[in-house]
Amino acid sequence: MLDEAKIRTRQLQDRMKDHDIRKAVFTDESSIAYLAGIWGYLGIEFGRPTMLVLDATEGPVVITPLMESEMVGAMTWVEDVRVWDDIGPRSWGRVLEAALGDKPDKIWVERGTLPAIVRNHLDDTFPGVPLGDISPVLGAMRMIKTPFEIDIMKKAGQIAGAMMAAAHDSLVEGAQEYESALAVIDAGSRKAAGFLTNKGWDRFVSPMIHNLQILQSGADASMVHRRASVRAYQTFDPVYFCFCNMAQFKQYKLGFDRMFHIGDVRDSDRAVQLAAIEAQQAAIAAIRPGVLAEDVAAAANEVYRTRGYETGYRTGRSIGVAYLEAPELKHGDKTVLQAGMTFAVDGGISVDGVTAGRIGDSVVVTQTGVEYLTDYPREILLSKA
Repeated sequence: MLDEAKIRTRQLQDRMKDHDIRKAVFTDESSIAYLAGIWGYLGIEFGRPTMLVLDATEGPVVITPLMESEMVGAMTWVEDVRVWDDIGPRSWGRVLEAALGDKPDKIWVERGTLPAIVRNHLDDTFPGVPLGDISPVLGAMRMIKTPFEIDIMKKAGQIAGAMMAAAHDSLVEGAQEYESALAVIDAGSRKAAGFLTNKGWDRFVSPMIHNLQILQSGADASMVHRRASVRAYQTFDPVYFCFCNMAQFKQYKLGFDRMFHIGDVRDSDRAVQLAAIEAQQAAIAAIRPGVLAEDVAAAANEVYRTRGYETGYRTGRSIGVAYLEAPELKHGDKTVLQAGMTFAVDGGISVDGVTAGRIGDSVVVTQTGVEYLTDYPREILLSKA
């Protein structure tokens, strides 16, 4: 992983030279992981920023709090790791100033994700120095995944599959939603642990599946992102699992959703779910190199219209070391698809207060179409008991 991160950083430096970019500050956790191979656990929300300063011609600098410096130094390939203290003259701001130099003529940042505390510091410390946005330059690199990255995402897909199987097995009348969430966490963590060793960089990768499980059942199935509660399942309940903030491995994130029904399915619920599946499959069938991102969404939207539904959802999003990358599969995004791009592709319909139909998979664009990164039956799914 660290060899790959080092190669990416060198490639980005070459692109920086091409765009006449001298100094860039990266504050987004996913970007730092992508380039330096590290991530923290107490970030900007705890007042503890970790940053990466990249010069087009010189070695990169990692800036990290003293309390995490031992771990960070062991995780990254970057040799120049500079620490800061909570108190005293060695604040993170002063360490950042030293890394940027006395008189930068322009500072490049990730404008869309730059924390306000860092933005304010740059404005106060370097008044009049313009801030450029390096996000499109790095984003263009991150769009196309290497075979190394795709292999990691395939493992993430296997982890997600184990999670979905556990979710399916947990569905019995009278069981509570949170019990399904516990089953998902246990199965995913055990599957991830099987891919890891306790050696080298691997020892910093936690197998633990975490975050609050997105799960809705019964009439609440239409509430797209409700979390697991103590509600007990009843016969005919639709039950929706979304793993979009849980299915990941070595910082690579996937999208993966399925809808189940307890015992049996009502005809009205069946119609909604089949429409969602048809829309998703139409979108996936449209994916291939040379197609515009918005045309994939159009294929799904045509199914919704034919079936008598309206949707305000995007059809998909690019995935990688972040949950949302570029491009997106939605109207107005005219990005030309290329082999190596990876997407979460969804079918989704909500009938407020009544029911919903949902399905989601992650795919990689190939030279001729797509390959699934996630796999579970794409049909009406009933509980097993």
